[in-house]
Amino acid sequence: MLKALPHISRRRALQGSAAALVVFGLLLWWLVPMGEDSPSGRMTFSTGVEKGVYERYGKLLRTAISKDMPDVDVELLNSEGSQQNVARVATGKADFTIAAADAVETYRLNAEPGWHRLRGCTRLYDDYVQLVVARSSKIDTVADLRNKRVAVGQEHSGVRLIADRVLDAAGLDAVRDIKPVSAGIDTMPDLLKSGSIDAFFWSGGLPTTSVRALSNEMDIKLVKLGYLVDSLHKQGGASRYYRAATMPADAYPEAQLGSAVPTLAVANLLVTTDRSDPELTEQLTRTVIDSRDHIGDEVHAAQLVDLRTALFTDPLPLHQGARRYYRSVKP
Repeated sequence: MLKALPHISRRRALQGSAAALVVFGLLLWWLVPMGEDSPSGRMTFSTGVEKGVYERYGKLLRTAISKDMPDVDVELLNSEGSQQNVARVATGKADFTIAAADAVETYRLNAEPGWHRLRGCTRLYDDYVQLVVARSSKIDTVADLRNKRVAVGQEHSGVRLIADRVLDAAGLDAVRDIKPVSAGIDTMPDLLKSGSIDAFFWSGGLPTTSVRALSNEMDIKLVKLGYLVDSLHKQGGASRYYRAATMPADAYPEAQLGSAVPTLAVANLLVTTDRSDPELTEQLTRTVIDSRDHIGDEVHAAQLVDLRTALFTDPLPLHQGARRYYRSVKP
């Protein structure tokens, strides 16, 4: 009467084991998606001058990448700034970089090598244009720079582009009407302290550590620039990327003495090319957004990276990997 039971039990046991294997397989597939291994390899990231915001941001981003993509080795390259950064990426000498939108557009308008391959990943934070002079200086407008010794950034920097255009908007020639000094933020503060220059232009996120340190070491002031925005826009071309902005009073408290400063701003972009691997670009874009607050503790401007506007990388089309990321987080 019980002879058939062992046979039935074995069959049911086999069926149960098969079902368990199916469930386990589905669970494993869900926990470890196929084809989504973490990117690996080497990434070259072009940053900026020593002590500048780009360099500090790059170092902090490399730390975040090491956590999110442990198999990716990131090499940081110092540069003179946005112009050199764009050229490096466009010509394959770097994989990713940060550059101001006006420098990117200038490269495109001039049809420089590889311009058509450039792609955007993220709109980051705004650079604020800063014209720094001693507080005792009689320089109160850009026009007052005539015949003065002015540091205008290094040759391939975004600062140089902006300084030339701001001077032109004020009716000054960057070569004939001032005594231009090629220098970066790593040396400009010391040049001003020593009296070797009368003023310097800088474009960077707020606050820039070197400018804040200078304000604690000597009495300085920031010259108003916002009134030049209309004249800049009349220049056409890449100058349309400058906008009027206000430097808040707490950016450099020792220099501003409680007063906000009308100035100019331009957006920074995370830039790559169509050569970049989509999976790597997607993950890098995710890391940039996810590490915003952590990086922002050190580079305060990074706190302004906004997911709602990050995908607007004008003048560059969005890289397909970055687009994939934004679609994945779309509500």
